[in-house]
Amino acid sequence: MKRNKKIAITGGIGSGKSTVANLIENAGYRVYSCDKIARRILSCESVAESIATYFPDCIFDGKINRKKLGTIVFNDPDQLKRLESITHPIIMRELLAKMEGAEGQFAFAEVPLLFEGRYESLFDEVIVVLRNKRDRIDSVCLRDGLTQKEIVDRMKNQFDYENKVIFEHTVLYNDGDLANLREKVGDVLEKITNG
Repeated sequence: MKRNKKIAITGGIGSGKSTVANLIENAGYRVYSCDKIARRILSCESVAESIATYFPDCIFDGKINRKKLGTIVFNDPDQLKRLESITHPIIMRELLAKMEGAEGQFAFAEVPLLFEGRYESLFDEVIVVLRNKRDRIDSVCLRDGLTQKEIVDRMKNQFDYENKVIFEHTVLYNDGDLANLREKVGDVLEKITNG
């Protein structure tokens, strides 16, 4: 059986990677989400028990208080690494199993912390969504109701897309309206599927 091509979609917080993932899904491709897998595994008892070992104040009645956990880890890079060491292997294992079992020649996945986790080698191709910092901050303020400081703190813990060389990957600039982005996604899909 022919192996399908695994393509990651990544970018910083507020870059528009979820919108790009939705546009790709609307074009008829299978798209998976690390965030959806993460939300599901955080409700698993075994994961809650592992997190309780390091973050006991974030567990109530056997359930994780995600807001409290987020406040802790996004203000302390060491605590964030500790949480990621628990959750990332589970998320990536499940994601890759889903992608490998997908029908069709191509399987896409939205992978927010691709470069931070050094997971890019697990994929055949990477789409990097870039957007200017001011638009990213405004977008997340509107979407999540976070303060500018909270968003900037989260950005500090992410891969520095503004200053790192990522041009060996497919770069998609989200610098226009939705129609413009849809057109760019179409161009990227044509390049990947015909390449």
